[in-house]
Amino acid sequence: MLTLAHPLWLTLLPLIALAFVFTQRRDDGNVTNAHLVHPDLSFLEDSAAQAPVSRRLQTWLIFCAACLLMLGLAQPQWRGPAVPEKPQGRDIMLLVDASTSMSIDDFEVNKQRVTRLDVLKSVTQRFVAAREGDRFGLIAFGDHAATLAPPSFDTDLLQAQLARLQVGIAGEATAIGDALGLALKQVKTEGRLKPALILFSDGDSTAGEMKPSEALVAAQALGVKIYTVEIGTDLFASPTRPVSKSTEPSLKQIAEASGAKYYVAGTAQALQAIIQDIGRLEPSIVRPATRRQITEWYWLALLAAAALLAAAQALSLREVNA
Repeated sequence: MLTLAHPLWLTLLPLIALAFVFTQRRDDGNVTNAHLVHPDLSFLEDSAAQAPVSRRLQTWLIFCAACLLMLGLAQPQWRGPAVPEKPQGRDIMLLVDASTSMSIDDFEVNKQRVTRLDVLKSVTQRFVAAREGDRFGLIAFGDHAATLAPPSFDTDLLQAQLARLQVGIAGEATAIGDALGLALKQVKTEGRLKPALILFSDGDSTAGEMKPSEALVAAQALGVKIYTVEIGTDLFASPTRPVSKSTEPSLKQIAEASGAKYYVAGTAQALQAIIQDIGRLEPSIVRPATRRQITEWYWLALLAAAALLAAAQALSLREVNA
């Protein structure tokens, strides 16, 4: 659709037209009053006849150039289709258990045994790639917790750090409390969308300086949800599995107390479904499109005006030389 950004400039066109009419009448009056009476000056009659035509053409060229200048100042634009706005996301911290038990190959992908960590890395990489507008961070934990990627929009960095993540990089135990505390220090909680933590582990906390219960209290105070995903099959497949005597909250209790959900991922397909469900529960805000693709055309009017003015100047110079 063709529009004008500043259409008020076109209100000057009537003034330009009046000036053009006045100039034309003045030139016509001058031609009417011109008399060549000397017989020896008859050669000037042709010049006198050509000069008004040349001046009239110059006036027309200048008039058209002035109109084009006004059109250029009005800034004609072609408005194309709407430009979708970038989604407004949230801080999402991925807390990945890198203890030695994550090397167990109890997952199957394409009929081949795959370790828990490899499956987790593959699924989370696809999750990150599909979440435009979110700030992602990555924390690995074992005996202690370490930030591999702080929350940022640099998803390439996070993908690279996920790919480099190896079992045992942070020790052999499971410091869940330290990982939660470190994540809570880095997320932004004052925005419209509250951050979310996604904790992947295959067991309860067995190490660390900060207790999971302490981290949970801090998360509740900040309004941060902690989604917990228990990875693997052999740790919970048996109905005779002994109940932990720890007084610290389990993965399920952490999730429920923070207002989030607890999941169990026994297969690669289940893990993929879990990640999709978390994405559904923590959506980005897609704002309506308010901008359109704009192609500026004012330069065409200015270029044409410059060409007409140059032509008028050339006629003037030819008159002088003649």
